[in-house]
Amino acid sequence: MLGVTHSMQPSDLTLSVLPDQLAVCRLPPESPLPSWASGSFVAIVRTPEELSVVCAESAVPLGIPREGDLRALKVEGAPELGLSGVLAGISTTLAAVGITIFAISTYNTDYILVRRASLERATRALRLEGYNVLPEGEAQ
Repeated sequence: MLGVTHSMQPSDLTLSVLPDQLAVCRLPPESPLPSWASGSFVAIVRTPEELSVVCAESAVPLGIPREGDLRALKVEGAPELGLSGVLAGISTTLAAVGITIFAISTYNTDYILVRRASLERATRALRLEGYNVLPEGEAQ
């Protein structure tokens, strides 16, 4: 429930690594929803300033502005909407070791995108902080 806030300890959370290599693309705000946005993970957000698309990097056509070479960590389970501090704890842990993130929240859970080159360092930092990070390729 949105009116209730609880917080969790890192050891209460499990994260898994999604298999796809992702890209974050930026299109003009009036752009139609792109038919090329595909893969097992797709997120599309329109604002007055832009249309942001996150999808499999291999699906993005040449010439589309993008930040690629990203991997996603998924917070497993379905944290309550009133749960506080989930993203804050993860982002603080990763910021402390110099890793920037791109966060996406859905109704069911949160996803944290990091550069592929930083993935191993990110999972190590999260484990040291007490988070349960499943080995790559494993999901609950």
